[in-house]
This record gives sequence, structure tokens and C-alpha cells, in this order.
Amino acid sequence: MKIILAAPRGFCAGVHMAIDSLSLTLEKFGPPVYVYHEIVHNQFVVNEFQGKGAIFVNTIGEVPEGSVLLFSAHGVSPEIRQAARDRNLHAIDATCPLVTKVHLEAIKYAKAGYTIILIGHEGHDEVLGTMGEAPEAIVLVEDEADVDALTFPEGTRLAYLTQTTLSVDDANRVIARLRSRFPQIDSPPKEDICYATQNRQEAVKLLSDEASVVVVLGSQNSSNSQRLRELAAEKGQRAWLVDGPADLSEDQFEQDDVVLITAGASAPESVVQSTIAWLQEKFNATIESREVRREDVQFPLPKPLRAFAKEKAASA
Repeated sequence: MKIILAAPRGFCAGVHMAIDSLSLTLEKFGPPVYVYHEIVHNQFVVNEFQGKGAIFVNTIGEVPEGSVLLFSAHGVSPEIRQAARDRNLHAIDATCPLVTKVHLEAIKYAKAGYTIILIGHEGHDEVLGTMGEAPEAIVLVEDEADVDALTFPEGTRLAYLTQTTLSVDDANRVIARLRSRFPQIDSPPKEDICYATQNRQEAVKLLSDEASVVVVLGSQNSSNSQRLRELAAEKGQRAWLVDGPADLSEDQFEQDDVVLITAGASAPESVVQSTIAWLQEKFNATIESREVRREDVQFPLPKPLRAFAKEKAASA
């Protein structure tokens, strides 16, 4: 067996920032630290932080008044921010800056009188946060059929935005249909799908043709990880999305398989390495690393944590 190890893979800059933010918040304030929704969509990460005293909640009402609360990487709506203020919570915002960009675009277009068509997955944390910025002005579509069902009064000014973790190909198909139906539709000068999502998809596109099996490390509720599995499956490969080697079985593989391994933007490198070790133990697999694109993006910590991080680094 041969393993092709894709790069880039795993944590993106936004996930690194969010995870570092929660680690520093736990260290600075001590447990419990409450987190609105999962800090990132990965079960290993969530379980590890739960063991350190993080409490993940789905409503602000679950957080005791005056507590420390972290907003996850996926962003939240103004309604959630106000609810946190009403409960006198010490809120720290670990929203990915690329998600914040989409929020600001939604606010700009809504103030200018546009109806915004948001391309995304219904119920996803990021979509809920973005729609919450201007709920009266945003319409959600998931696919081309949704676009075909849209109707607007004559003269309606339209703009589109996208969830940051979509399949690039799927989003482009929906955008093409939007432009076909509404030629005057506006859009931001820079696309919304994040660099890490695009880079990981590009790696799967370029490398999966060399493989007979594609293993994507990531959790089932991770949108960008699901897109990687779907992309590999669309290219005709046997493709699985798993949290780690415990979700794999020997009968899924043949001794002469070429296995492409990648990881979604919220999956830790530790699960990649444990999966490699499992395949080496079971099939005596060899490894070839293949870097498709280099990433060097970094995002700053939330302001309330920057001074603490500097003090910690200085004393190390």
C-alpha cells in the first residue's frame, strides 16, 4: 500500500486562532469557560476542550450571568451578541475574520437597499450568523433549483454572498445560474469561499486521480470536510469521511491500494498521524507527501487575549 499525504490539509488560520483563543481563555480565566456552539466542527477538538473545562452551549440562556463566553469560529448574529450583553457575560469573539468579512458585506448590502441571496447550507452555524445580520434582507439558496424558484418585484437590487466553506464547483454552478437569471446581480470584489477551503479542494482534485481510495479526516458536521469527501466521490474514488482510524476497518482496503489522505480545516494533525500509523500497521503502507500549495496565513488573536499571550510568551 502507498499513502499520498496531501498538503495543505488540516487546520486553517481561522481554526488555529479559535483554538488558541479557547486555550488562552481557559488559562487566563480558569474553567468553566462557556462556548457558544462548538468552537470548530471537530469531535476530537471538542472532546479535548471539554476535558479541560470548556462547556459548549446552544443557547445564551444556558450560560450563568457574569460568566466568560467565547463565540466560536463560525460567527454569531447581533441578536446573540445582545443576549450575551443582557446576561452581563464577558464575551470574547473568536469568529474567523473571513466569516466576519461576509457579515460586513451583508450589512453593507442591506443598508444600501439590496436583497441578498446567500448561497449556503440551511442550519449551518455560519449561515445562521450571517442571516442574523439582516434577516429581512437575506434569502438563502442551496442549489440551482432554489435559484430557479426565486421571484422578486421588478427593480429589486440583488447581490449574492456565499458561505465560506462551500464546494467551489457547487458554488460556481449556483452563481452561474444566478447570473443567468439576474444579469445585474452584484457581488463583493473578492469571493467569500475561504482560501483554505479552496486549497484543500484543489489538492483533492489534483491528487485523487492517482489514488484508488480517499480518506478525509474530519467530523460529519464539518461542511468543508464533507465537500472534500463529495469531491473525491464525484471523481469516482472510494471516499470516506472519518473522525479517525477507529472509524475504519481493514475490509475497506486492498493491499495494493493507493490511499490519498487529507483533512478538513478543523481536523487536528494528530488524527492524520494516527490514521497513517494504523494503515502502516495493517498494510505496511509507505508514505509520499505531496504539497500542492503552501499556506502561511495567520490571523491575530481577539484583543482581550493579545496582552495575555504576549506575557505568556515573554515568560516562556
